[in-house]
Amino acid sequence: MTTGQQATGRRTAGPVDADIVICGAGVAGLAAACALGRLGLDVLLVEKQRYQPPVAKGEVLQPGSLNLLHDWGVLRGLEARRAVRLNRLVARRDDGSELLAMDFGQLDTERSWMLAHDYATILECLGESLGPTVRREGGVLVDDLLRDGHGRVTGVRAGGGREIRARVVLAADGRSSRLRRLSGMTADPVAYGHRLLCFELSGKPPVADEVSAYVTDRGLVMVYPLPDDRIRVYVQVAADELRKADRARLRQWCEVLLADVPALGPLAGALQDGLDSRQLLPVFQFRAPSLVRPGIALIGEAAHGVHPLAAQGMNTAIGDAAALASRLAGADLASPAAADAALRAYETERLERIKGIHTMSHNAARMMTSTSRSGRVFGRRLLSGTARSGRLRYLTTYNMSGLGMRPLGPLDRLVQFGVLPERRAAMPLLGTR
Repeated sequence: MTTGQQATGRRTAGPVDADIVICGAGVAGLAAACALGRLGLDVLLVEKQRYQPPVAKGEVLQPGSLNLLHDWGVLRGLEARRAVRLNRLVARRDDGSELLAMDFGQLDTERSWMLAHDYATILECLGESLGPTVRREGGVLVDDLLRDGHGRVTGVRAGGGREIRARVVLAADGRSSRLRRLSGMTADPVAYGHRLLCFELSGKPPVADEVSAYVTDRGLVMVYPLPDDRIRVYVQVAADELRKADRARLRQWCEVLLADVPALGPLAGALQDGLDSRQLLPVFQFRAPSLVRPGIALIGEAAHGVHPLAAQGMNTAIGDAAALASRLAGADLASPAAADAALRAYETERLERIKGIHTMSHNAARMMTSTSRSGRVFGRRLLSGTARSGRLRYLTTYNMSGLGMRPLGPLDRLVQFGVLPERRAAMPLLGTR
């Protein structure tokens, strides 16, 4: 037992192994390492996995994230790897006709588009941009927290009894975060009543440079291009819809899908050929009621989760990293009181933003995934009402972009429903810079 260590596993103040230890090397952890490394802080990033398995998640980056990734030197790597620019997010009927088009080109920002690439490539580009003061270790399973005599978190314990002492610990270890639980913070992930069946298609089928979200009687179908002439397709399915499905049943299911959503006709052959590429993904929503405890903060999926429809999860994680770095930039991390004050300021700033993003994403999911008759009618009426109002289209696009959050008010809702005309709710559009 080294000096200062107690039998309880707690540790009194003493030398540290890093200013910041980040647990988890997904987008949140890597983004935090990029942002904090640029401050010249000594950062240790640890991850239990040695290699990132291929997974369909976090592929669409919003304009707000692109601005941050440019500042961190990440964007050029993505562009060099042929990331696809997506100019619009369009809600469509099952025949392909538009219900609501969100055109990012109308936003007053330097990068007025979305960018799509594989999750693994986004991680790779973030990893290539880590500064010289950032160290990275894979195969490190963190199983406990170290604390001082006052209960403040002062580091982590990894496998084999290894202790890593730090001035601040960041939990970026995902939805089922062990560190969140160990720190005494809580979250209650709630599963949606459906799942998403995900396909990766190839063969140059015709798809525009946009995200198309089809609102159908069977639920959501989402399509967008990926680099190298590939296409991502998500199809909403019931939780047990394809349980133990064999090849013949899958082909039959695909034929029914194509009949239900005529707009997918040009993808028919690619969908049939791509049935073996499918992944079945559960869908959750949650937000932790608190983000910090003395010495530790939650970021990314350890703190929040949303339906992937609005492409906000990864982008909110990048925003977490930027907000945390801005608060820690002026703090004397050698002072526990100063470090904890910076963490509390981060929590105050992010809780309101996360709440807004969570509400927006959940409302969008309800509008576009409902399979009940009343839910479909309600959702399509809201989408059509938004489309009729230039102001509401702008605000919705802005909120989706990650540049900020301006929630719709009661008058806006009345305009959506057609109760008030557009002129009753009109106001000048504000710049987004």
